Amino acid sequence: MKPINVGLCGVGTVGGGTITVLKRNAIEITRRAGRPIVITMAANRDLIRARELCGDDITLTSDAMDVVNNPEIDIVVELIGGTTIAKDLVLAAIANGKHVVTANKKLIAEHGNEIFTRATEKGVMVSFEAAVAGGIPIIKALREGLTANKIEWVAGIINGTSNFILTEMRDKGLAFNDVLKEAQRLGYAEADPTFDIEGHDAAHKLTIMSAIAFGIPVQFDKAYLEGISKLAAIDIQYAQELGYRIKLLGMTRRREQGIELRVAPTLIPARRLIANVDGVMNAILVKGDAVGATMYYGPGAGAEPTASSVIADLVDITRLHTADPEQRVPHLAFQPSQIADLPILPIDEIETCYYLRINTEDKPGVLADITRLLADNDISVDAMLQRPIAGEARADIIIITHLAVEKRVNTAIKGIEALPSITGAVVRLRLEHLNG
Repeated sequence: MKPINVGLCGVGTVGGGTITVLKRNAIEITRRAGRPIVITMAANRDLIRARELCGDDITLTSDAMDVVNNPEIDIVVELIGGTTIAKDLVLAAIANGKHVVTANKKLIAEHGNEIFTRATEKGVMVSFEAAVAGGIPIIKALREGLTANKIEWVAGIINGTSNFILTEMRDKGLAFNDVLKEAQRLGYAEADPTFDIEGHDAAHKLTIMSAIAFGIPVQFDKAYLEGISKLAAIDIQYAQELGYRIKLLGMTRRREQGIELRVAPTLIPARRLIANVDGVMNAILVKGDAVGATMYYGPGAGAEPTASSVIADLVDITRLHTADPEQRVPHLAFQPSQIADLPILPIDEIETCYYLRINTEDKPGVLADITRLLADNDISVDAMLQRPIAGEARADIIIITHLAVEKRVNTAIKGIEALPSITGAVVRLRLEHLNG
């Protein structure tokens, strides 16, 4: 049977892994796809490096548009990244009637609505399993495996760099900056780590999962981002004493008023499986009304794990290459005419539990003032810890609250910080029980 011809744009880590796995497992992949899948052309700026990875049987070019405009190419794989050249390539490929596979989370999270609309108009598929959580097949799980469910929430540890840093801070008691330097030395963090440690990477992935889970447009610009760079080691220690671990958690939840969409350092009970996902590994919990809570765990990056997802998309498209476009799985799981216009809730409107650390003079009456301010804002206390500061007449008071609305917590914090016995700002972290 005639092979499916693939054009590869970007022969870097993931591109090289895709070539390697496709060649190594060619027989198995052909058995699953029903016909051979062959990379016949690739584009890369560094042609010498590309030749080393591609071998002699792949046509090379330094201009990715050569791939997109080649009439013999059936599927274009975009592994360049970013939202400038990559967007132009993807839209051009769609305009030329070619299917697209991409690992570009930023592109899908920020421009997915336009891309999917164009693809639907042209009757082609855009697949993006590798854009979220590397080798974990979470997109397929949400789009297909859980299609019988009304998804209630999705929570994920979906940035390996931040998870490595938080794991090291917890295990070694080190400060954030010290662990960051170690992560950079090991190659887990970039020279400029902002994209990872401030939540942008995780928010791109969460935006995509939220759209598929709830049948809404991708809306990255409305996601709330809070990174880990200001997280103190002492809060990780206190959280452990109370039975929690702190993770950079992506959380999206369906509410009556709309959808929560947020990334922030979050306390999770230590007994939860996801709280024990350490190092650079990723994990996602999905709660459906029929199935309950399900967890997906694995490597969130790397050449061959990500290539595994890229090739899975290639196989899916190959199977459906000649199928009626109306019978294919929709890009965002729901039929395009059924995408809901649900609002993304502002962070002030979300409801969760909270961890508060308050540095105060160690004297009678202070705790009563604090709990009164919490009660005035309908915030009830679940647990409390008081730790004296060595050598000072001061103490840290740590409070875990029951469910509360964020704007009420903010009002209470302002009142607490105005008390004469309080020093500095109150540390506020969110807490999710994730108990299904």
